[in-house]
Amino acid sequence: MVNRLLSLLLLVAALAGCATQSGVSLPTLDDWETRQKVLAGLDNWGFSGRIAVRDAVDGFQGSLHWEQRRDYFDARVSGPLGMGAVRIAGDVGAVRVTDKDGVETRLHDPEADLQRRFGWQIPIESLRYWALGIPDTAYPAELQFADDGTLQALDQAGWQVLIDRYRAAGETIMPRRLTASRDSARVTLVIDRWTFR
Repeated sequence: MVNRLLSLLLLVAALAGCATQSGVSLPTLDDWETRQKVLAGLDNWGFSGRIAVRDAVDGFQGSLHWEQRRDYFDARVSGPLGMGAVRIAGDVGAVRVTDKDGVETRLHDPEADLQRRFGWQIPIESLRYWALGIPDTAYPAELQFADDGTLQALDQAGWQVLIDRYRAAGETIMPRRLTASRDSARVTLVIDRWTFR
């Protein structure tokens, strides 16, 4: 009986520790240099929200759940019109898409391959940075700032990105809505919930 009670107490303590780790808050990010350095250095974070993608002839709206662990990302997109759930996951070395039927395909050029396969583009490799409200570290960018010092717009890798809403997330503010456009492609992301671990 004592062993069972001890085991239960240890389990409760372990679960409490896990809950604390999953609820980490970001510090106040008062200036652009600090904001960019801290956010670019995050190792384990995610968000849930909604995504709308439009191109010249196709598009969809659906939900998006994104998990980032160091360089590895796991994005699950679900939408209407029979698209079902699509999982896009990988890192800088390999990106794979798994369609609604469970068929996995390696993407050699993620943006172009998604365009060929589904008829729409998502700047999947840069989106992880833009969602955080910072430029992709792999490409030069032209930046525009709001009066409060947050990133309002950027031009990068042929995409024009507008971040027109921020919201409180812990002790700082994080993007709430952003739109990325290039040629006929337009991706709108609305972030409902941030998670930092």
